[in-house]
Amino acid sequence: MPPEIEKLGREELLEVVREQYEKNETLQSENDRLKKLIFGAKSERFVPEVDPQQTSLDFGGTPEVEKNPSATEIIIYEREKNNGKQKPTRQPIPAHLERIIHEIQPEEDVTGLMKIGEEVTEELEYTPGKLFVNRYIRPKYVKPGNDGEGTKVLIGNLPERPLPKCIAGPHLLAALIVAKFVDHLPLYRQSQMFKRQGIDIPDATICGWVNAVGRLLKALYEGHKRKVLLSIYLMADETPIGVLESDNPGSLHRGFHWAYYDPVNKLVLFDYRPGRGKEGPKEILKDFKGHLQTDGYAVYDEYGHKQGITLMHCWAHARRKFAEAQDNDRARADYVLAEIQKLYALEREIKETSPNETEVLAMRKESAFPVIEGLKQWMITNKPAVRPKSGIGKAIDYTLSRIDALKVYTTDAKLQIDNNLVENAIRPIAIGRKNYLFAGSHEAAENAAIFYSLLATCKAQGINPLTWLAETLRKIATHPINRIEELLPGWKPEPVDSGKPGQE
Repeated sequence: MPPEIEKLGREELLEVVREQYEKNETLQSENDRLKKLIFGAKSERFVPEVDPQQTSLDFGGTPEVEKNPSATEIIIYEREKNNGKQKPTRQPIPAHLERIIHEIQPEEDVTGLMKIGEEVTEELEYTPGKLFVNRYIRPKYVKPGNDGEGTKVLIGNLPERPLPKCIAGPHLLAALIVAKFVDHLPLYRQSQMFKRQGIDIPDATICGWVNAVGRLLKALYEGHKRKVLLSIYLMADETPIGVLESDNPGSLHRGFHWAYYDPVNKLVLFDYRPGRGKEGPKEILKDFKGHLQTDGYAVYDEYGHKQGITLMHCWAHARRKFAEAQDNDRARADYVLAEIQKLYALEREIKETSPNETEVLAMRKESAFPVIEGLKQWMITNKPAVRPKSGIGKAIDYTLSRIDALKVYTTDAKLQIDNNLVENAIRPIAIGRKNYLFAGSHEAAENAAIFYSLLATCKAQGINPLTWLAETLRKIATHPINRIEELLPGWKPEPVDSGKPGQE
């Protein structure tokens, strides 16, 4: 035992033991959480444990019907035993696919025989994508001049191309970008795929094309940003991205993509920032008015006091805290998880039945609001009974300090119980990081934010990203800059007020 410990009195020793116990408990909790992340299931689904010896309680529900022995009868029959396996069924091949007919005649001579029918078998086949060359041949003509005019040379105009003096056409550029930012296929792998088709396009060349397209779409991205920030309800989150430092070769900078999602209009915006400080959201949200839904990151706390903004929090993050606390205090954690499960059950019912906004508010007021108020009182009562640094203590403190922001969703039908939609929007970035690992420069990271914003919006609105991007690249070079929003995914013209009869 260290000499300084031997000199301590009884009360001081008890304090040291208490501190060491809490420290050990915290470390054990962190160790269990790390083990679960590495070896355990990632699902947050909660299934309450039920003691088989526990009897059911009568809470005044459906009254038990008294059995009448004389009214019963015995029915005996046989049925095939169900082994729990359903017979597999084949999905029909979509009708829009091209059918190539192959008619196979019998090997025997069928001359003069009557045909009584036919059997049709369909096989789904694939031809790998192929590169081809558009060769534009433009004949040149000489037109003699009249009345002293000189001769003219006539030649047809080339179609507009997204990148002048670039051999790549709009569909090829779109395919490269969608393959990377939607299908997570790094550019160097795409370069290797082209080599298998007999054409060598260095990955550096492809990177140059993609960066040039990013610069070309910058004006469209700015129009998209303006549209997103006009929303009255945004979800916010952030995710890291590694960026190579040009002034320090070999080092990897930790940048961040800040994500903003409008669940009403299904618009996604990514904003790249070199860091995770408050400067990013402060600049983006400086003129925003409406509901802002976030996780527990402290950067967003100041927006709860900003005029015109109602800060909301996410029940999925609160639920996660109690799921992590199950190893520390299962009884208390399971109770809260079961109550939160009631809130999500109501949201599933709302999603399945699609009631109108008035009915949604009534359902939440009747079923969700009392559950949240009950949880609030339960946490106030139980907080003094748990250690603040324990897993359950941290979960209670996290949730109780945000309980008012957590119940905001019950006040407006368009609001969501959590910000899972924005987390789903940033998932492609997390998957992409595992494939291409990092961005080559800060400019490349900014371009990635442009591509992710527009392509994620396509996904949210059910638009084919390849078709949209190829068509946009075909038009954007000659499209008027003051009408650039017309090229955005899912763009619809604003309704024009024709005025009342008699008005000018």
